[in-house]
Amino acid sequence: MQEDSGLPGGFCTRLLVTGGAGFIASHMIISLVENHPEYLVINLDKLDYCASLKNLDSIANRANYKFLQGDICDSHFVKQLFEAEHIDVVLHFAAQTHVDLSFLDSFKFAYVNTCGTHILLTAAYEASVKKFVYISTDEVYGGSLEEEFDETSPKRPTNPYASSKAAAESFVLFFWERYKFPVVITRCSNVYGPHQYPEKVIPKFISLLQQNRKCCIQGTGRQTRSFLYASDVVDALLTVLKVGKAGEIYNIGSNFEISVSQLARELIQMIQNTSSETETECWMDYVKDRPVNDLRYAMKSEKIHNLGWRPKVHWKDGIERTVAWYKNNFHNWKNVEHALEPFI
Repeated sequence: MQEDSGLPGGFCTRLLVTGGAGFIASHMIISLVENHPEYLVINLDKLDYCASLKNLDSIANRANYKFLQGDICDSHFVKQLFEAEHIDVVLHFAAQTHVDLSFLDSFKFAYVNTCGTHILLTAAYEASVKKFVYISTDEVYGGSLEEEFDETSPKRPTNPYASSKAAAESFVLFFWERYKFPVVITRCSNVYGPHQYPEKVIPKFISLLQQNRKCCIQGTGRQTRSFLYASDVVDALLTVLKVGKAGEIYNIGSNFEISVSQLARELIQMIQNTSSETETECWMDYVKDRPVNDLRYAMKSEKIHNLGWRPKVHWKDGIERTVAWYKNNFHNWKNVEHALEPFI
């Protein structure tokens, strides 16, 4: 990533992180602010229900961090932001991400994830941004029990969330093909760790069990997911930021895979200290499945491995850290109890 010491404010690089009060983006901001004092990190967040500025308490007063509240779907605001802040690099995380909710309000997901990305791309292109990294998902490939997807595999999304991300990717790549605007796309496996709103499966199960409530498992629980700890994803994105090539797509995959039912069992045994299979099963409540629930996502990640990245955090260590964090931080969000209800 090219640096320019002549930028306004005395910083070498000015990075815009969208959705920075959310889960992965908050970890990204903390890493950038703490390890790169030469960067000014600008956090743009709407502060929707799943965002919390408490995620950023540790760096809130740092000189190279700035928070702006705003909506990526507000084209006038976004254009003014790029003009005023002289942005060099964009890390675009901001999105509606909960698959269950996407079935209930698909238009909102399409509008925020696709139109919001297009608005941001247009402003960034007009401001001659040097690099635009779009954080996408493995779900754009759709599910497969046998096939492992690489970056050239076709996109076959099976839910409104994944469809909106796939559509946004198409706009990102259009800006590369039409204008050679320096975009990069990353597609990541499921991520876990501190700061994640408890509507997602791992923090949801942890929070339910810490309140002595049963894990609500959608359908059969045979669905498997690959999981990466948040800091490993941050390292991957830093790698892409530094040496990822414009116009390319990079899978960020995990070598750890677990079924939802086995995930529940492990968390029950850890949090409730159950000693038998029968006792463990008593903490599992099978509920109605969502309309489409892919059984498995599997990606090949050799392309980003060739850039020097591989995951470092072992599942046992990562899940222990995550469980410990939620003991004291469940109420970091407003009305968070709603997140623990099963899909209806």
